[in-house]
Amino acid sequence: MKLVRFGQKGNEKPGLWRDGKIVDLRKIFPQIPDISEAFFRDGWLEKVAGVKDPGRKVEERIASPIHRPSKIICLGKNYAEHAKEGGFENPEKPLIFCKTPNALNGPYDPIILPRSSGQVDWEVELAVIIAKEGKRISKTDAFDYIAGFTVMNDVSGREAQFSDSQWFRGKSFDSFAPAGPFIVTPDEIDDVNNLRLTAIVDGETMQDGNTRDMIFDIPAIIENISEDIT
Repeated sequence: MKLVRFGQKGNEKPGLWRDGKIVDLRKIFPQIPDISEAFFRDGWLEKVAGVKDPGRKVEERIASPIHRPSKIICLGKNYAEHAKEGGFENPEKPLIFCKTPNALNGPYDPIILPRSSGQVDWEVELAVIIAKEGKRISKTDAFDYIAGFTVMNDVSGREAQFSDSQWFRGKSFDSFAPAGPFIVTPDEIDDVNNLRLTAIVDGETMQDGNTRDMIFDIPAIIENISEDIT
């Protein structure tokens, strides 16, 4: 199943993506919430799974696939090849940082260049959508907490990042986390440890990697973060 949000900013609707067509879930379930933490917490993922509507062609804007999550937790230097290119040693434990929710942006929305920071950079990332609250989640239980996966562009204001001597501000400017176009549920993915990720800038391929190159895999990341963060 592929979840999608569509519509103008501030008026997005939840939908299902089906071969280039969108099922407007609000027409089927008038009380359905936006795709958000409440959507997963209240069991809507299971409720919409039985929808048979084939959908229709929609010309509306595609929004970020989740609305205003409470947090966006990221990892730095978690791809061996990327760390090597940067001249870094592989980290001994996950290097965690955050982007604030205001950074979330639609996959095709413009990125707003900040006046306070030049050298805007890009990094393609696999994003994991957590379905429910958890604490001290073991590696073996990690996938029970995953609603799905999407793609995110981890945009950075390098000037702010370097001048501040930490990453928070340079990672959190408005629009600096374009994501989507949809959330793909785990049953749709054969092997999450073998997903190709590419970044193309002005027609030129700038990144071409694979999740098998991760230093810490997804269960290890979830176990590490949930030890101290709910």
